Amino acid sequence: MSATPAIRTGIGGWVFPPWRGVLYPPKLPQAKELAHASRQVTAIEINGTFYGAQKPESFRRWHDDTPDGFVFSVKGPRFATHRKDLAAAGPSIERFLASGVLELRGKLGPILWQFAPFLRFDEAGFDAFLALLPHEVDGRTLRHVVEVRHASFDTPAFPELLRRHRVAVALVDDEKYPALEHLTADFVYARLRRSAIDEPAGYPPEALDAWAGRARGWQAAGLDCFIYFINGAKVRAPAAAAALLSRLQP
Repeated sequence: MSATPAIRTGIGGWVFPPWRGVLYPPKLPQAKELAHASRQVTAIEINGTFYGAQKPESFRRWHDDTPDGFVFSVKGPRFATHRKDLAAAGPSIERFLASGVLELRGKLGPILWQFAPFLRFDEAGFDAFLALLPHEVDGRTLRHVVEVRHASFDTPAFPELLRRHRVAVALVDDEKYPALEHLTADFVYARLRRSAIDEPAGYPPEALDAWAGRARGWQAAGLDCFIYFINGAKVRAPAAAAALLSRLQP
């Protein structure tokens, strides 16, 4: 647990053409989009790693393009999570951690492991998967968070399992999936997916006020917070993140 718990608010990715002219100034070169985005929010979730390996030099460049204190969350590969036998995910996890992600150095935040919507809770299988997640690699502490989307995970056995392994569960604000709010690690990870196109800031003001209040409560309890605006009306995500950040200013 950090001495001063932080609240970080951000977006998923940074390459999104509809953000040009919205988040990005007109004619800003694409190569400079990350540098610009990382100065508007305090964290970004890297999603491309879910679909395929990235190069070590890419992680090094992303580290160098962003300001001090910035944090990236990184999505683990689907090859590890979208499989029948979760206990056999070890090689995929090892390849991912050796792919260069540690080149983010101190800017590496939680690693998100997202599971398929049809995956049901199987305590033994999930226990085996969580046991494969290292909490330290080459002297660097790692934090892990899982996103599950099947109603069968809404059982007391699931958070108990996560606590044993010191792994967080993503709190997902999405009408299609259960919102599991369990505090099982030393941080909270929220993925907000209800941004609406007819709301200038994505979420209504009262909803943003409520999320800011929850974040302050988690911080007061000694927990770091990572809050990302993901999907929904994605074009509104930067405005939503900025609106939440403004509410969290001291």
